[in-house]
Amino acid sequence: MIGYVTVGTNDLERAKAFYDALFATISGKRVFDSPQGVVWSLSRISPGFGVFIPHDGKPATTCNGSMVALAMLSKKHVDDFYAKAIMLGGTDEGQRDHNARFYINYFRDLDGNKLGAYYMEERRTKRRQN
Repeated sequence: MIGYVTVGTNDLERAKAFYDALFATISGKRVFDSPQGVVWSLSRISPGFGVFIPHDGKPATTCNGSMVALAMLSKKHVDDFYAKAIMLGGTDEGQRDHNARFYINYFRDLDGNKLGAYYMEERRTKRRQN
């Protein structure tokens, strides 16, 4: 359903270096690159994540209550992705392990945007036979 999400930056070169290194951990590549911003994705048809200088020319700011969640393939991928974000200068925003099915680590990027890397186990349901 989601085509792409974007966050703002006040230093595009710094943001590009952070996200190039971070998304490399999950084989993410740039699919759009312009002087105003960049979008990374796993493929040209997968949802994308972009970082842009605000179009209106005003400074980028973070929003309280806003967050972008990025799906991972396992809890190990969540931990590795989060560890890379922290190593690159991101800041910890906590971890939650909800009922063993939903696992997420939160962090902020270099501009203060809040992100979460999560893994959700598939729910196995039995079909009723009538």
